[in-house]
Amino acid sequence: MDRRSLLKATGLSALATSAALYPAAAAGARPRNAEADVIVIGAGFAGVTAARELSANGLRPLLVEARDRIGGRTWTDTFLGRRIELGCQWISDRQQLFHSELARYGISTVTDPAAETVIFPSGNGLAEVDPAEVYTRQAELLGRLFAGSESYLERPTDPLYRADLIRGVDHLSLRDRLDQLALAPADESWINGTTASYSGGSSALGGLTALAQWWRLGGGNIDGWYGLLGFSPAVGMGGLLQAMLDDTDGELMLNTPVRGVTVNGRCAYVTTSRGTLTAPAVVVAVPVNVWRTIQFSPGLPKVHTDASLQGVGVPDSVKFWVHARTDRGRVSAQAAEGFPISSLFTHTDLGDGHQLIIGFSEDRSLDFTNRAQIQAVLRQMVPGIEVWDLRSQDWGRDRYSRGAWALRRPRQLLAQLPAIQQPYGRIAFASGDTATAWNGFVDGAIESGLRAARQVLEMRR
Repeated sequence: MDRRSLLKATGLSALATSAALYPAAAAGARPRNAEADVIVIGAGFAGVTAARELSANGLRPLLVEARDRIGGRTWTDTFLGRRIELGCQWISDRQQLFHSELARYGISTVTDPAAETVIFPSGNGLAEVDPAEVYTRQAELLGRLFAGSESYLERPTDPLYRADLIRGVDHLSLRDRLDQLALAPADESWINGTTASYSGGSSALGGLTALAQWWRLGGGNIDGWYGLLGFSPAVGMGGLLQAMLDDTDGELMLNTPVRGVTVNGRCAYVTTSRGTLTAPAVVVAVPVNVWRTIQFSPGLPKVHTDASLQGVGVPDSVKFWVHARTDRGRVSAQAAEGFPISSLFTHTDLGDGHQLIIGFSEDRSLDFTNRAQIQAVLRQMVPGIEVWDLRSQDWGRDRYSRGAWALRRPRQLLAQLPAIQQPYGRIAFASGDTATAWNGFVDGAIESGLRAARQVLEMRR
């Protein structure tokens, strides 16, 4: 593998995080009023992709990251001495851009183990069910939820191909669609936990067309739906991102929040906590929800402003890891909408009943530093489970993400695409939140980074 040098700027040094994956910049001085070929704000997958492509085309990018690590809403770390993902973790076998990156760097994939005990809502709360029943029943219910999407999303990688039909459904929330179906309460409880969790706590937040696009991208069937969380990079998300970063000839500044971006003629000025940076072009590669925290001069177009104020990344989502002990083997549990924990499943069997379990919650009242409180809730899902240790990340309260994955809200598909993807002056935008196809996934972030790099190269001609 041909690796290029990184972090050549004066005053930068290499530190390591607990996962020993990410290069980190010291908080020392970076020359004020420094110039670069292009400034990339945000060192997640979108920003690193853009920086690598610009570097491959002879430019020397400067990556500016507010955090003390790269990755953005992906975050590879350690827990109990094992590698874990506190952010985005899974990929589908249909995400071609992501798999191209894996092939480029010779990285394989792994899958999570199959569950031995499956728990779903019942008339008396939550109960163990036959996995075959889950497969058959969810296939039927999700098929009804997304019925018609084969027409209005005939080409899911080009969601506006049938804009005439999209106009008839883009205003619907997932709650609107569930109400249209008028399912029996027992049936709805088997899918409204999914619609609510993916929307950030309420089915009323997520747009029908947003989740229907995921369904169609997965093939429009239950196997593809389950396959959305099918694989993970064997080296973790951080391992792949590190390989991409190592393939970039440029500089990286961590611990450097951006306060403002000003464009004057053919020059852009980026105001940071360390001083002002100057370049002929800027790639803004932070989540859409964060755009509103940056002072743009002149102000952003209406579509960008509206998107950031409305929010695209789901507002509330805590991903947590639990070291627990249970006598029920590997578990997979999904609750109905409104339950404090929406889902959990075994990731690693540690032996003697001990497991590493991944869970998700959209309930802000839960305290994931309170082991007793979390154990009490988990025991409503998995009776008798013992919680030994916890690790969590609240993406809604993270000031540099202000939300988790993207899921467009009602009316946002038609309102945003393709205008939100267009450059503005000397600024290009890159984020998985604005992807045409895999919106809300790392594959979408890579798509947006590739597009932003092309736009910057066009600006400089």
